[in-house]
Amino acid sequence: MPALARRAAASGGVKMRAMISPRRLRAWTCLAALALLALETSPALAQGKFPARPIRIVSPFAAGSVSDLSLRLLADKLAARVNGQVIMDNQPRAGGVTAATAVLSSPPDGYNIALLSTSTAISVSLFKQLPYDPVRDFAPVSTLSTFANVLATDIHSRYATLADLIAAARARPGALNIGTTTVGSTNHLAATLFKAMMALDVVIVPYRTPGDLLTAAVRGDADVIVQSYGALKSALEDKQLRALASTTAGRAPYLPEVPSVQEAGAKGFEVVTWNGFFVPAKTPPDLIALLNRETRNVLQDPELGRRFLDLGLEPLASSPDELGARMAAEVTRWARVISDAGIEKQ
Repeated sequence: MPALARRAAASGGVKMRAMISPRRLRAWTCLAALALLALETSPALAQGKFPARPIRIVSPFAAGSVSDLSLRLLADKLAARVNGQVIMDNQPRAGGVTAATAVLSSPPDGYNIALLSTSTAISVSLFKQLPYDPVRDFAPVSTLSTFANVLATDIHSRYATLADLIAAARARPGALNIGTTTVGSTNHLAATLFKAMMALDVVIVPYRTPGDLLTAAVRGDADVIVQSYGALKSALEDKQLRALASTTAGRAPYLPEVPSVQEAGAKGFEVVTWNGFFVPAKTPPDLIALLNRETRNVLQDPELGRRFLDLGLEPLASSPDELGARMAAEVTRWARVISDAGIEKQ
């Protein structure tokens, strides 16, 4: 009997399976796929409630700086796009490490966004114990803007062009100096790269603040300085300084009359500072896609574009993959510059 019962059960099982039609099987398969998709979708979007609370952008720049002003313009328009509130959290400490760490310590739910930049890529090779890997621990959303650094001198300087400065530096090795802000800053490394590519014997002098750097240029203490256009814009417009060159590959749209460093003979020289939105690496892909889409839409706004150019910035949207590739390439590039310059890790 047991054997007979087993055969009967097996026979019944075959009949049961035979009763499932291919059409019904396909329907069940579709339902299973939808269920899996629902599991992959973030709870906030699945319930149609994102953003259900304020989105926080954590910035490493001080309130009132050019980068901060541009970011606040963007945040206002982003809030309107997502029909929610976007708040700024300025944490300008420890070279951007504090701001980045604050986002990584928050849940990966799309409500905490880090503003990372060229400085973040530089910090990988500048700090001995960086508490995160910007490529591994963050997910890119979109690039926001780029801006050039400018080589400038006092308006009364004997150097009318960058070629004049280069000629003087070669005529008097070790006599000229280039002023920048702190060691490891983008403009400091731009000066380092310029010195190396042009094979110049000049002294790079780091100043503590942009204000100190500007004073050194006006007084003639620095033969030439390297600083962001936004920080020098007023001094250039007031005829305190003369712009010799921009660090963009071609002429910057906000400085069309100023030649690039490449035009002065440094072929391949380009140091464009960029910034972008990043979120913790485990943030759901659908939220990253939403933030990318709305950020790109904001950056296409003509009014925002004009305001950015007034500040010396060029709006630049990107896909997450494009921004991720930019970060990885910049980490590699600046590691080489820092190593060749012999800059010790802090």
